Amino acid sequence: MRAAGGAGLLVAYPRSAVVAACRDVVAEMRTRILTEDAAGHEAGPLDLMTLVDERVRERRQTHLKRLINAGGVIVNTNLGRSALAPEAVAAATEAATHYSNLEYRLETGERGSRHEHVESLLVELTGAEAAMVVNNNAAAVLLMLTVLAAGQEVVVSRGQLVEIGGSFRIPDILRLSGARLVEVGTTNKTRLSDYADAITTETALLLRVHTSNFKVVGFAEEVPIDELARLGEARRIPVADDVGSGALANIAAVAEEPSVTASVRCGADVVTFSGDKLLGGPQAGLIVGRRIWVEAMKRHPLARAVRVDKMTLAALEATLLLYREPERAISTVPTLRLLSRDEQDSREMAERLAEAICRRLRENGALDTVEVGTQKADALPGGGALPLWSIASWEVTLKAVGGAAHLETALRLAPVPVVSRVTRDRVHLVMAALEPEELELLADSVAWAVAHVAGDEG
Repeated sequence: MRAAGGAGLLVAYPRSAVVAACRDVVAEMRTRILTEDAAGHEAGPLDLMTLVDERVRERRQTHLKRLINAGGVIVNTNLGRSALAPEAVAAATEAATHYSNLEYRLETGERGSRHEHVESLLVELTGAEAAMVVNNNAAAVLLMLTVLAAGQEVVVSRGQLVEIGGSFRIPDILRLSGARLVEVGTTNKTRLSDYADAITTETALLLRVHTSNFKVVGFAEEVPIDELARLGEARRIPVADDVGSGALANIAAVAEEPSVTASVRCGADVVTFSGDKLLGGPQAGLIVGRRIWVEAMKRHPLARAVRVDKMTLAALEATLLLYREPERAISTVPTLRLLSRDEQDSREMAERLAEAICRRLRENGALDTVEVGTQKADALPGGGALPLWSIASWEVTLKAVGGAAHLETALRLAPVPVVSRVTRDRVHLVMAALEPEELELLADSVAWAVAHVAGDEG
């Protein structure tokens, strides 16, 4: 602490933070010296205060950080899924920094419900009688099954017993809800008669689950939601439709996804979907349908355990407001805009990025160490949706001295991390999920990564 440089750290940081960093560094250096000594190597000189400075900075940084998604998957579930529209960001910030009428009715001065802030919008946009929001779609399905079918049978097509990511499977959620699974049909073919034959006095629900992350093609058949709804109405059994990614916009990229409004119009009693995938809002599970069932879900104790916070509601409301003007939503909601981007725009971005990278490398004297090119690329919508759909895009390719694997690793460790694609000898920076204003920042990260690899090689 009294060494040269220590006084400066104490001015810049709290004493407790500097002391903790000193202890960490000294312990690590002792281990290093002992390890090298045991291996017969002589430990080199150590600049302890530089290491302490770096450790203090690391300890004060947030673990969750911004990165650049150049991997070619637009709704990447590992990278935070959808970016929010500016209106949604502003609404969430307003809700986070001030008190609000989250559960307070300004008109009467009485306690209100947090569901009220988005219910009317969801009803308007989907045509349903009622709506509510929980923290994600898995929670929406769990709540729906618990309320409608706990202790009773749920009939599901065998081909729809999907795993929805993170090893969460529909049969597991059914068991957790207390419902009993009744499988009908086969993996590739399920007919209406299969559902009808499986109905007993213990049947509480007919469930359709959209196979959003895979497709069975060829000799395949499944029951349309309108036919299933008519069977449910005839047998006085509710029908639920888990449509998954929440496609509300009318754009080519989501044309193959089941429409929430179509499910409601076809007679589904309850429809569940995500708010943060193809809808382009914050992470949330949206439930729309007949009032009798939605109100029962609102009253269930589980609803409190899976409810959303004020920032999510504010961002979701702002996103849904954009959908009142479809063209505005397509141009403003980042996910919709990226899914609709013209291939020529991607090409121009790739050329601009390649020029920026070459400029950085030239300034650093490293241009001869990297081969920079541009070419067409296929991108993916992501988010567990549209598994057969690819998006025409462009990319910048980097072939660096030291190999693609080392450069890809360095990009992930850059001050502003970059997620990319890597093949045997090249790193690929795909334009599909990039914004134009990110290009210069991405070029900086590439220059840093090239220098980092060169330093390791040296």
